[in-house]
Amino acid sequence: MRSFTSLLQVASLCVGLVSSVWAQSSTAEAYIASESPIAKANLLANIGPSGSKSQGAKAGVVIASPSNTNPNYLFTWTRDSSLVFKAIIDQFVLGLDSSLESQIQNFVTAEQILQQVSNPSGSVSTGGLGEPKFNIDESAFTGAWGRPQRDGPALRATALITWSNWLRNNGGSSTVTGTIWPMIVLDLNYVANNWNQTTFDLWEEVSSSSFFTTSVQHRALREGIILATALGQTSNVASWTTQANNLLCFLQSFWNPTSGYITANTGGGRSGKDANTILASIHTFDPAALCDVTTFQPCSDKALANLKVYTDAFRTIYGINSAVAAGQPVATGRYPEDSYMGGNPWYLATLAVAEQLYDSLIVWNKAGNLNITSTSLPFFQGLANVGTIATGTFSSNSTTFQSVTAAVQLLADGYVDVVAKFTPSGGGLAEQYDRNTGVPVSAVDLTWSYASVLTATMARSGVVGESWGAAGLTTSCSTTGGGGGGGGGGSSGTVAVTFNVQATTVFGENIFLTGSVDQLENWSPTNAIPLSAANYPTWSVTVNLPASTSIQYKYIRINNGQVTWESDPNMQITTPSSGTFTENDTWR
Repeated sequence: MRSFTSLLQVASLCVGLVSSVWAQSSTAEAYIASESPIAKANLLANIGPSGSKSQGAKAGVVIASPSNTNPNYLFTWTRDSSLVFKAIIDQFVLGLDSSLESQIQNFVTAEQILQQVSNPSGSVSTGGLGEPKFNIDESAFTGAWGRPQRDGPALRATALITWSNWLRNNGGSSTVTGTIWPMIVLDLNYVANNWNQTTFDLWEEVSSSSFFTTSVQHRALREGIILATALGQTSNVASWTTQANNLLCFLQSFWNPTSGYITANTGGGRSGKDANTILASIHTFDPAALCDVTTFQPCSDKALANLKVYTDAFRTIYGINSAVAAGQPVATGRYPEDSYMGGNPWYLATLAVAEQLYDSLIVWNKAGNLNITSTSLPFFQGLANVGTIATGTFSSNSTTFQSVTAAVQLLADGYVDVVAKFTPSGGGLAEQYDRNTGVPVSAVDLTWSYASVLTATMARSGVVGESWGAAGLTTSCSTTGGGGGGGGGGSSGTVAVTFNVQATTVFGENIFLTGSVDQLENWSPTNAIPLSAANYPTWSVTVNLPASTSIQYKYIRINNGQVTWESDPNMQITTPSSGTFTENDTWR
């Protein structure tokens, strides 16, 4: 979203712009100031061949950790490398570090090679893109392992798309079309063709379907569609759109309405309370989507409810949490049933909780309001020093908004404080810290741990990247597990209506839709439906509406909580009896 993103790119140059509005933890502030440069240096030390701890790795290859015994992490994982380089690319394109371009170029070259390496999962055309890890000299790892892992191609595509978008705006279009786009097509076609196949989860233990994998696959296809359209390379757009709709349908099936959390995997025999879901939320954050629940945005009611259930699962199982009062930040790990290396908290899991909360603050502050539903009410009721909390929408000038955002800021900082407490002198971050003593355990200098410091720091400072197209997405499917159905045709008795409106906006302004039926929120400006600006100045959204029905509607502009309605009279359509319908309007 152009106006929103521009604002945040300006904010990226001013550390603390968002968080300075509210009370902060001085411990978190000091830790971020000291640990961020250490994390950056240690992350770069793990990228070959010039990194001080990555000798033997080819250029652009990320080692997971220099640890080569108990455990041996001296490999390169597609998932880890892509998440690490997404953080590096964001730092570069958002103007935070101009020295990283050569590293990014090396990453592109390394991944281009790795895509073509035949491995136990297959060749590039027969499933090899799902291979989770490789030797650091870019040769295939042929030992026994949990394969395939289908999140890697999606995450790599997201990193490459972010880089491509910057190149297109800075004289590098030929590099995009000649080198990077063919790599993206390979990864996205793999996603489109294999998303509904079983996969080992990001912890490499459960073979089923994974919320994290489904989420990042959906994001990759959506932003791939936008880039394909911009490049005029549309041959795959129809199939990617179909599968993106199917993925979005399937994503809804992970929600557990009875217990109020996201079940991380469809198999595995565990509770499903898992950092997988928190990581999915932060790595599919789209500021233009606000608190959209369909894509489980960080401040959506389901994502916040899930965060509370997930964090509460660790309150009584770790010794280092034993003296922590209810509602206060705790050390968190992968999942409560974990036994790997003793089953401990992970630095990246604890920081992910902080990052989800920081992302939420970004959206609430920019939107100028926050909404509390019956689903998210337990999360808000668990906050310290906010008094009595009820459901409703609260504007930024209300006492409730101010007390809640202050409490969330302190809660987020509190999770950083937990990590600070168990970070050894010198700032080195292992994979885990002991559940009873807090002493670092497992792989030393985990690259992903350092990347999590960088991304949490950016979120705390109000720094976010471009929209990936999550705003305004809708789905009418009903799933109970397994592959989801298509999302474009409407359910029985409804038709999918796409509203397009030509509207130029000013700084910070967004377009919404409301109207005369329940599906259009019954003329409510508070709950109006946000439109996507992916094809600005055309704003769009697709809504499933009752068939054969006369419906009135209007577009509204919202800028920092200020609502401007379209001029009279109301707009009106009569929906068809079946199929789909597109309405093209111009703001009045």
